Amino acid sequence: MVLQATDKGLSTSSGTPKAPEMAGLSAVQAARALQDEGPNELSDGQKRGLLAIARDTLSDPMFALLLAAGVLYLMLGDLQEGLVLFGLVLVVLALTLYQEGKTERAIESLRDLTSPRALVLRDGTAQRIAGREVVVGDVLLLAEGDRVPADAVLIQGAEIQVDESLLAGEPLPVDKVAAGSEAGSAAALPANTLYSGTLLVRGHGLARVVATGQRSEIGRIGLALVGLTTEASPLKQQMARLVRLLAWLALFASLFLLAAYGLMRGDWLAALLAAIALAMALLPQEFAVVLTVIPALGAWRLSRQNVLTRRIAAIETLGATSVLCADKTGTLTENRMTVVELFAPLPPGQAASLSIDYGRTTELPECFHALVEYSILASVTDPFDPMEKAFHRLGQHFLQDTEHLHRDWTLMQTYGLTPELRAMSHVWQARVGDAHVVAAKGAPEAIVDLCHLDSGAQARVAKAVESMAAKGLRVLGVASASFEGQDWPAIEHDFDFEFIGLLGLADPLRAEIPKAVTEAHGAGIRVVMITGDYPATALAIAAQAGLQPEVHGILTGDELTHLTDAELQQRMASVRICARIAPTQKLRIVQALKSAGEVVAMTGDGVNDAPALKAAHVGVAMGGRGTDVAREAASIVLLDDNFASIVGAVRLGRRIFDNLRKSMSYILAVHVPIAGMALLPVLLGWPTVLFPLHIAFLELVIDPACSMVFENEPAESDVMQRPPRDVTRPLFGGMALGLALAQGLGALAVVLAATVWGAGQLTEGGMRALAFAVLVFTNLALIFSNRSRAGSLWSSLWVPNHTLWLVVTAALGLLALVLYVPWLAGLFLFDHLPLAWLAGAAGLGLGSVLWFELLKATRSKMAS
Repeated sequence: MVLQATDKGLSTSSGTPKAPEMAGLSAVQAARALQDEGPNELSDGQKRGLLAIARDTLSDPMFALLLAAGVLYLMLGDLQEGLVLFGLVLVVLALTLYQEGKTERAIESLRDLTSPRALVLRDGTAQRIAGREVVVGDVLLLAEGDRVPADAVLIQGAEIQVDESLLAGEPLPVDKVAAGSEAGSAAALPANTLYSGTLLVRGHGLARVVATGQRSEIGRIGLALVGLTTEASPLKQQMARLVRLLAWLALFASLFLLAAYGLMRGDWLAALLAAIALAMALLPQEFAVVLTVIPALGAWRLSRQNVLTRRIAAIETLGATSVLCADKTGTLTENRMTVVELFAPLPPGQAASLSIDYGRTTELPECFHALVEYSILASVTDPFDPMEKAFHRLGQHFLQDTEHLHRDWTLMQTYGLTPELRAMSHVWQARVGDAHVVAAKGAPEAIVDLCHLDSGAQARVAKAVESMAAKGLRVLGVASASFEGQDWPAIEHDFDFEFIGLLGLADPLRAEIPKAVTEAHGAGIRVVMITGDYPATALAIAAQAGLQPEVHGILTGDELTHLTDAELQQRMASVRICARIAPTQKLRIVQALKSAGEVVAMTGDGVNDAPALKAAHVGVAMGGRGTDVAREAASIVLLDDNFASIVGAVRLGRRIFDNLRKSMSYILAVHVPIAGMALLPVLLGWPTVLFPLHIAFLELVIDPACSMVFENEPAESDVMQRPPRDVTRPLFGGMALGLALAQGLGALAVVLAATVWGAGQLTEGGMRALAFAVLVFTNLALIFSNRSRAGSLWSSLWVPNHTLWLVVTAALGLLALVLYVPWLAGLFLFDHLPLAWLAGAAGLGLGSVLWFELLKATRSKMAS
């Protein structure tokens, strides 16, 4: 088999390979190597199956509390409540398994980026196989646009350029030269090694695989992440402390009641039953449900907005983000190069420039035709490089029917980029016998050097370059020459080049970015743009995005290198733009921000971004252009690589936290009257009001209300107009805890008053029915009252929430059944309750929250 180089890549024809090692492996050798070495894929150490997800979920202290409560109720003989709790365990576990399992499967579908299909030589013929089946010794057939499936040594190739930005962070393609076709001379060196996950942007060739999977460079970096620990969710830490506090409170209160009842009345069995009822009333098992269901459903909502959540707890952390570090390329910009400005010299000593608007510019002045023509001639015919694609689009737009596009010319010779000269040239033949046409493009300073311009011309070019760079453009120069004969010069300097002009390329800012940045600033979130581009380009893009670079200044990678950690922390307190930043420096930036007490979200796509992603409170990886290692290290993956999606996730994170706080306030408030009615009648010598069955019924209302009802609450109108919450403050510290307890005490006072009222006029069963009905109505009133932080109960009635009305309807229907169906009323130890008394119970329940509604109205007036 013989490989033939074409402008399109590699073609094959029958024949004998030039060297034995170029024939590749046999099928038998490849199968044996695959068995010995294992598949060519990254370790699944970060991948979680359903069993691992279930194990993590069930080992959570919140879930352990839920399971323990169910076991306790079963031991007490309360089969109904025990089965209800275990049913909730199964429902929540199923929801968590579904959501996180779906997320893991979605992540798995993205893994083909670093394990693509590969074209290899097997038994002397070209075969396309799965990337995971590539083994050491395979010969890869690589062409422009291919992603390298494994570390390999280039043994044959022409004009190979590789984009290693995902691995090394360098923004420009890297030249690769063949190591030689002899096995002994093909040593692995940086200049001839192709790394797994990198991308060929130019050329074609053969490469022999030297490392696969975890033994590759990308695999070794992935293994280095094992030593880094993932940040625990601040809310999860706070709730663990709160649950422990409430559990201890339940224990001590139950022991106190046991001792008090036994010593006062001498009936220790009754004392034990009373203590158990109090423990059941105080056990905060709803916290486990809320902390699992609300974030899990939030992750499901995010997945519908192109945001995959690898760790559900990261959603509420994202809602507390105070600093959002975002990559420029592809996140703030479209990652699509477009020529937007041209510069061409005019005799004598003059110049012309043109800004291009593809929607308005209809014709290209004649003085720029040669510039576009030679920029295309200096590019490959079927390009993959974004800049060369931009040149071709420019030519097709303005020169489609002119003599400046030469599809019939023959490429005779190429000169690639070198470290000494950042320019490349193509030598073309138009017709046999004619002089050859030479086209060159590259960095402006390299083209100026090739053209040997005088000082005046150099000054004009430098001024034009500075002007374009200040607008955020990437600038390339173009030159032309002619050459007679076939004895090609050894270097490009031997051609007699003439300077043709400059092209300014823009990577357009995404249209939605300014609005998203403004929304982030309104929410008190500091957006920090991090880029490898030059400061002038970074400043221009930052200005377009609304980052106010003139106010906040810029930090460069060179400056960062010379700063101590303390000095960097001080600089990052105000900096909004970081330019010429290497991926490895991102970790220092994250650590400096965290040391200052910020909650940091970091975006990244490259292998070397992974440590910074994992160190951040919330790592946000790119799903479209990111590597496996970056995605596995991140908590959240953006399928559309769009900054605006991050801001949307912040909004949802804040909504989730608000709804969690509303739900927690409701849970604390509603448990006060239940616990009070389990405790006080016993201490006061009254008949027992609440038995375990009554508490189980109330739990049937509380559980769906605290999870499903509050999860469906829409975001508050000011959710993105207030600063990030302080994650160091307790979830229910100070005012929030006080208000929740006050609501509960108000409800308890109303229920106690109703009990005293009923005791004087109703039978014991009637009094119990009245007290229970008032408890149910106060429960529903607390749901409505806690739906909004500032809005009134009346206004909340008009906020859509279908789940709320289902729960309310179900609660009222069940209450009617247990009050007025004789055998159910007997089971609950109720006597008949007249409808007038039921109406009074409803009024008392509504009245239990009137004081809180007045307080909200007063606070709203003071705030306005």
